[in-house]
Amino acid sequence: MTEQSHSRWRRILHPESALRPTEAELSAFASLRGERVFLLLSIFIGIIAGLLVVSFRMAIEWLSVLLLGSSPGPHQGRLLVAPALAGVVIALLTRFVFPQVRGSGVNQTKAALYIHNGYISFRTVIGKFLLAALAIGSGHSLGPEDPSLQIGAGVASLVSRRVGLTREKLRIFAPIGAAAGLAAAFNAPISAILFVIEEVIGQWSAAVLGSIVLSAVSSVVVARWFWGAEPMFRIPAVTLRDPRELIAYAVLGVVGGVASLLFAKALSVLRPMLRRQPGWNQMLQPAVAGLLVGLIGYLGLPQVMGAGYQTIDAAIHAEFAWKMLLALAIFKIITTTLSFSSGTPGGMFAPTLFIGAMLGAAVGTLEKAYVPHVTGSVGSYALVGMGVLFAAFLRAPLTSVFMVLEVSQNYTIILPVILANTIAYLMSRSLQPIPIFEVFTHQDGLDLPSMEEQREESDPHLEDALQPVPTLLLEGDWPLDAVRQHVDASREADAYYLVRCSDGHWSGVTHSALLTMIREAAGDTTLVEQLGPERMPVLFPDLPLWSALTHLGRWPVLAITSRARRGVLVGTITQQAVLSRYQKENRTHDAEA
Repeated sequence: MTEQSHSRWRRILHPESALRPTEAELSAFASLRGERVFLLLSIFIGIIAGLLVVSFRMAIEWLSVLLLGSSPGPHQGRLLVAPALAGVVIALLTRFVFPQVRGSGVNQTKAALYIHNGYISFRTVIGKFLLAALAIGSGHSLGPEDPSLQIGAGVASLVSRRVGLTREKLRIFAPIGAAAGLAAAFNAPISAILFVIEEVIGQWSAAVLGSIVLSAVSSVVVARWFWGAEPMFRIPAVTLRDPRELIAYAVLGVVGGVASLLFAKALSVLRPMLRRQPGWNQMLQPAVAGLLVGLIGYLGLPQVMGAGYQTIDAAIHAEFAWKMLLALAIFKIITTTLSFSSGTPGGMFAPTLFIGAMLGAAVGTLEKAYVPHVTGSVGSYALVGMGVLFAAFLRAPLTSVFMVLEVSQNYTIILPVILANTIAYLMSRSLQPIPIFEVFTHQDGLDLPSMEEQREESDPHLEDALQPVPTLLLEGDWPLDAVRQHVDASREADAYYLVRCSDGHWSGVTHSALLTMIREAAGDTTLVEQLGPERMPVLFPDLPLWSALTHLGRWPVLAITSRARRGVLVGTITQQAVLSRYQKENRTHDAEA
């Protein structure tokens, strides 16, 4: 009798207990209540993260106007003074008050997830907010998106601790808050969800995805309440009337792949070099980096200072010549490398988009000059260039496509985006095998999972260790007298027979156990009656190899059946076959390494 029917009869026979729920009902109610609370907390975290990110962006804009003026231009002394003095303040506060705020925020969130059980201190959230806003507002060449991701994750960590969630839930809440923070910063919920899945957690379940979606949407609703629903960048609709234009987008993909390599190499060389310096030297690095960035702005390129969204918009509207666009891209790589390597807190997203937009606009401008009959706009190339650098440098190919679509709300550009991003991503993987965030992880002495490697790993399947169909096959509906005729008494005691049951499932029995049944049971008893109701799990050749491991303790030989014909045996799996296949896999990996 099932628990449900037992509960129904109990209520009929004992009406006085009708109001007392069973233990199963209490457990189900508690589980349902926990899921609802979890989803409500996700919405709450999204709202708080959205408010904080809006405040963060407003703080950056206010500090930028205060420190650099409303329209900074070359040869203004404040361009030298503001980032240098801000660097001094940042160095002091980072050293003595907020030691955990260095970096962009992406790796720090991953470390919180995989090392610290989702714990991010509220002090770190405050420090990231204040120092990243000061750095970007004073002109350091960094962006607000990555810090927004960590701020959101920190909010989620604080809330989950306050409500007393389990350790497992604490780990889940960090990426939920990260998606909320990034979604509000980009005003793009889909891109934020995809990036968190691609680069932070690497995998997802239905429950986690639902919570991430709710938090991201909630934060974007809050952000749009203040900023409106307009896209970050506007370009005219793209119409590919001439297929030859795709060649220019392919060239842009190649250019982006090379630029991402130069950018990554510069960071991977300078960052560890500066981190190896003595403590007093590291205290000076943010100020020196700010002075050098300010000097570049003072001498003629103030556009490379700060996040650079206004400059991206100007490039989209074809306000620069191609030589200027290339200069801006090159010096943005230099200034971002200086700012980030010095330990100044700030993100890599905005500089990546800036560099990509400049390169894309340069390619579009050259095409307009030398192939005037092509109808594509410079703005479309700038927008595709943003996705190209995002895919190649940050190694998030899926996010890069949706990011371009969301920040522009222009879906006619999808074909050039996919083409150019794919070329850039494949080039980057071949030229720079280790993604930049993983490079930073190794430089910091951490061992966090590489999401790109996880995506590329191909787990062996059952078919890779499949053994031939054995001759020791018996039918479950045979009586034991008939089974006796098919059994060779001289076989070894641990020889194993597979038994086909009438319901299409398989069972099994050792030779010694089968002989005992034949001796002790009645001859007209069927074999399946002696074996009992237990059956082997239903396994198919395309399932991962590890799916057999949990069952090999009970069944020394497992039947692998066809998906096309129920119960038809295509082979067997043994523990030795599984171990041999994994050993072969390890030897292959060692040889490649």
